[in-house]
Amino acid sequence: MKKLLTLVLLTLGFAIGASAVDVTPTYKIAAYVDVATAKAKLTEAGFEVVGTYAPFEKGTTVLFTSAALKAAATKPGRGFAAVGRLLVDDERQQVHIANPVYFGKAFLQDDYNEATATAALASLEKSFGPSKDSDDGMEFSKLAGFHFMIGMPYYEDMGTIGKGATADLVARAKAAKGTAGVVQLGADSYLAFVELDSRTSSFVKKIGTEKSELLPWAVLIENGEAKALKAEYYIALSYPLLDLGGFANIMTTPAAVIKSLEKTFK
Repeated sequence: MKKLLTLVLLTLGFAIGASAVDVTPTYKIAAYVDVATAKAKLTEAGFEVVGTYAPFEKGTTVLFTSAALKAAATKPGRGFAAVGRLLVDDERQQVHIANPVYFGKAFLQDDYNEATATAALASLEKSFGPSKDSDDGMEFSKLAGFHFMIGMPYYEDMGTIGKGATADLVARAKAAKGTAGVVQLGADSYLAFVELDSRTSSFVKKIGTEKSELLPWAVLIENGEAKALKAEYYIALSYPLLDLGGFANIMTTPAAVIKSLEKTFK
């Protein structure tokens, strides 16, 4: 019996160790620089800064892209991977970078381009200096099929928040108050970064502003439709340590996100 118990414990130990090796961090955390310096570092590294946004009083999301990121995200429904994000966090004195490997796999699914994602990560780490992995993470093999729990949406279960000519939808996004930027991905494909109403966007104060670079909300405009990732999916992906109790504190947010976005594209 003792030998059997030892064998079970060893097996569990190996399993946990193997799983830990496979965990991809959600974010990389680098030394603090101000917004102007962060933008300059991104430009020097070959990225194009496409917009900034303040998700809370002491933080600024910086949105950036590159020709390689856009090229990897040209297929229908894959455009969310074309733009990276980082948070210049004045409160915690750090730069919080969304890992392009983590979000690239989640957003590109089977179309994930490892070379592009790892090259983007390497450029970011070189530009912003030594960084550490966030406590958040997920097994790489589970990212493409991720959903929070049974009954919750997957990546492909996006919400349609507007329909019409693509040019008209883009114009509405550009005209909306607080839109941080609109990026053209292809002849009929755009990614817009839309501000949620203040009451809805305040959910980050309840679950952690240190990861609030998920704001502003991205809207993919292509083929005459404006689509957004469901909040139940995107928040859970961005806050993988958030448990059911944490979601209970923002239970009205998912529906409110869609309603807020629909106002922009109606």
